[in-house]
Amino acid sequence: MISDSDRVTAIELINEARASGSRLKPACDELNISVRTYERWIKEGEVKRDQRPLVKRPTPKNKLTKEERDEIIKTVNSPEYADLAPSQIVPKLADEGRYIASESTIYKILKEEKMNAHRGRSSIPVKREPPTHIATSPNQVWTWDITWLNAVIKGQYYKLYLIIDMFSRLIVGHEVWEDEKAEHAEHLIRKATLAQGTAGRPLVLHSDNGSPMKAATFQATLEKLGVQSSFSRPRVSNDNPYSEALFKTMKYRPKYPFNGFKSLEDARKWVDKFVNWYNKTHLHSGIKFLTPFQRHYGLDQEIMKKRNETYAIARAKHPERWSKNTRNWSLPEYVSLNPISEEEANNILQETN
Repeated sequence: MISDSDRVTAIELINEARASGSRLKPACDELNISVRTYERWIKEGEVKRDQRPLVKRPTPKNKLTKEERDEIIKTVNSPEYADLAPSQIVPKLADEGRYIASESTIYKILKEEKMNAHRGRSSIPVKREPPTHIATSPNQVWTWDITWLNAVIKGQYYKLYLIIDMFSRLIVGHEVWEDEKAEHAEHLIRKATLAQGTAGRPLVLHSDNGSPMKAATFQATLEKLGVQSSFSRPRVSNDNPYSEALFKTMKYRPKYPFNGFKSLEDARKWVDKFVNWYNKTHLHSGIKFLTPFQRHYGLDQEIMKKRNETYAIARAKHPERWSKNTRNWSLPEYVSLNPISEEEANNILQETN
């Protein structure tokens, strides 16, 4: 059913079109109405618009009076209650035998008066943005974490310390121990930086908020090595995605000993084999199906060039089999810790250059 307001609008549009020289039928056809409908509307006379928004409505019986509203504002701003939230004010007033309004009403009034600012001496809650780091080449950003490996004995675990290069996904350092200690982490980071020759070059090491990661001795070691530490947001599980993804790949390997490792030596041998496979054999989907070793040590460009040439030859041989371009084998210019827009990435790159 067409509303009164739509009917009036249609009549006005048709009249305007006719005044500009249009014939009646084409004008009616444009609005999907018949000439007879238009004539009936005209015959019925001017249609009144919806008057409901203009009706003066009675004041609700439960509405606060101006005096009551002023009392609420005066109370919440008094020295006794100025630092308290309405959820604290209402019970205190009840203990004094007073009731001025419900919590929701007080919150509503504070919002209307633009007085709903943070109350009290505690810090204003701040939404923490996810940590963002960008790598444009190897050995700029590393991420590390510790995962537990099951032992044959129920309740016993071995701890795998593992560092991965964010740009190439290469595992640059790993060790397995029976416990979690900052000393093990210190030994591992020293060994990794020495093997990669990162001394004197900027390097970020990102991790979660575990005790070995934040230990004072470990942080002192990073400072001596010139490594900048970075941490995930508290209680956020996906701020260290590269390490977490690697652990998942490892524990979903067909030959992973789901029944547990027999000994620490057994765990170390298995992890050594996995790291060698992951670095030198595994074609990583995140780096266009290169091995981390190829990406890390600059073999990627030649490999991608050969892939593009192979596809170009195949397309030239059978062009009818290609409706669009060949597969895109180009490599990303940068890798970010958390997803960011291209504009944000460019801003960060300009700041670091």
